Amino acid sequence: MASATDATIVAVYDNAGDARAAVDELKSAGFGSDRIYVSSEAGAETTSAPQHTHHEGGIKGWFKSLFGSEEHEHVRGYQTAVDAGRTIVSVDVADANVDRVSDILNRYSPIDVHSEDIGSAKGVATSNVYDSGYQGSESDRLNAREELGLPVVEEDLKIGKRTVQRGGVRVYSRFSEKPVEEDVRLREEHVRVDRQPVNRPATEADFRSGRDQVIEVAEYAEEPVVAKEARVVEEVRVSKDATERTQRVSDTVRRSDVEVENLNASNLNASNTNVGNAGRDDYRSSDTGTTAAARSATTGVNDYDTDYRRHFAATYPVGDYEDYAPAYRYGSEVANDPRYRGRSYDEIEPELRQDYARRYPNSAWERMKDSIRYGWDKVTGKAHSASTSR
Repeated sequence: MASATDATIVAVYDNAGDARAAVDELKSAGFGSDRIYVSSEAGAETTSAPQHTHHEGGIKGWFKSLFGSEEHEHVRGYQTAVDAGRTIVSVDVADANVDRVSDILNRYSPIDVHSEDIGSAKGVATSNVYDSGYQGSESDRLNAREELGLPVVEEDLKIGKRTVQRGGVRVYSRFSEKPVEEDVRLREEHVRVDRQPVNRPATEADFRSGRDQVIEVAEYAEEPVVAKEARVVEEVRVSKDATERTQRVSDTVRRSDVEVENLNASNLNASNTNVGNAGRDDYRSSDTGTTAAARSATTGVNDYDTDYRRHFAATYPVGDYEDYAPAYRYGSEVANDPRYRGRSYDEIEPELRQDYARRYPNSAWERMKDSIRYGWDKVTGKAHSASTSR
């Protein structure tokens, strides 16, 4: 098969009209006719020229190409449907389009070809998903003793450190000016010339001093002289002090756990129907971890089933035990959970209430809390029989 095809989805319809409506919607959604196969009581046909060899050879050739053999266990159901006048529609799709194609096919009320009475299963969506080059369903592989695994993914919280700026100090150095005034006393000299009238006889000395004589007298004055002297009057030093503190970091991490449940005949049939509807298994995860799950698969909570039934009969006057069985199992599983080991039930009850509401949103805690507590006490050794239950 071409690499673009990863899976083949098969649906059986009670009448050709529903099948044709499903095919028309598939084409409207962009799926080519060469990927769609339609069979009816008149014989196998494709909606257009086939590109895959499994569309050739009529209905038997289609069975052989899809299941690997005309003798495969699923062939009988499909052959019975064809003989009864039902119409088979198969679509080759990539993995990314499996859910989209399944939704379209399921909208037109396919029937369950694996039911004992095909006519009684009207309205049950059975769009079965097969891997490319069909290698068998999940249950086929388990019966063939091949190993299948579900990954358990757990997140770890890793705490690191980084340096971020939260503040700081910027120091500026600049010059500014301001006016300064100061008083200073200054001395000035002034020459004064006085003329005085004199009347006396002239002497020889007067004649000597009067010949071309010059007298000069200088005047002096003081004026202010300004000088500046720079002095360092203060120093500003910048330094840092480092301190350490402890901070608690809180976050959530995810973990995918696997819950293993023993199957009896009734829920095994229900499981097969669910595989037909969705084309894949759907396991409910729990918070008890793979250790508790493995214990449940071997010795497990079913070892206490008889005592749980006695407790149920003594505690609840009306109701169905199967409605309360998940609560008993939940109490047993959390008793084995390492997170709660060594702690009292009263201490962890608020946590269990929240966890139970998340895992079983359609089941009320107040209604089931006695069953949960009894499952806890049974595993922890605080309850020995239904007669001593709380």
